[in-house]
Amino acid sequence: MPSNPATQQMFRPCILVPTYNNPATVRRVVERVRAYCDDVLVIDDGSAPQGRAAVEQLAQDGLAVVRHRPQNGGKGAAVKTGLHLALELGYTHALQVDADGQHDLDAIPRFLQAAEQRPDALVLARPEFAVGTPRIRRMAREITNFWVHVETFGRAIADAMIGFRVYPVAATLAANPRTERMDFDIEVAVRLVWHGVGVLNLPIAVRYLTADEGGISHFRLFSDNARISWLHTRLVVEGILRKLFGSKRFGLRLEAP
Repeated sequence: MPSNPATQQMFRPCILVPTYNNPATVRRVVERVRAYCDDVLVIDDGSAPQGRAAVEQLAQDGLAVVRHRPQNGGKGAAVKTGLHLALELGYTHALQVDADGQHDLDAIPRFLQAAEQRPDALVLARPEFAVGTPRIRRMAREITNFWVHVETFGRAIADAMIGFRVYPVAATLAANPRTERMDFDIEVAVRLVWHGVGVLNLPIAVRYLTADEGGISHFRLFSDNARISWLHTRLVVEGILRKLFGSKRFGLRLEAP
């Protein structure tokens, strides 16, 4: 929670947890984050009955404000639902945490403190991966981060894919991210840079959970990689047009395949 009473009126954070079929981990994540922030929003993105029941129990136990999406729309759709809910409830900032338990949740106070000190900024995690992280995931991140540097004409963003970050809620919604699946994390970070939002990159430990530990990956190798490739194509084009002709004249609305 905010440590400086003078900034509490302009800094009111919540934890935002999008979830889709994470019945084995979502409660553990919510209980952990509540050690650092009592205000938790859980967005159920059309989970199957077991996942939906786990989220409903969180609401019944008073551990989180819960909103159910009627059907699965993707991680980006869930986060956008959560951001609108955060704005509706009067929160100024939302710390997004994945529901699968892969992030070091003890980093939450450090990230909230950074956001409180720079309430105008996007606070992004820079992952430090544990031994055993799949090599293909590392390679995919390196490729994406290269293109993000091209799209933003610099290196403001250290890692655009990690789902542990603090959004300034109003500015993020104003940036109007359009994607709704795994490509959302990348697009929203780039668009915030385009909109003049500063970026803080803080290190965080990341460990991919095994299936026995309840780890579930919703990343689809071919379809999500296709979406991300298409996203980079249009962001590069739009970024160049913005650079050449000014940011207000271009807002390409090409749809993902």
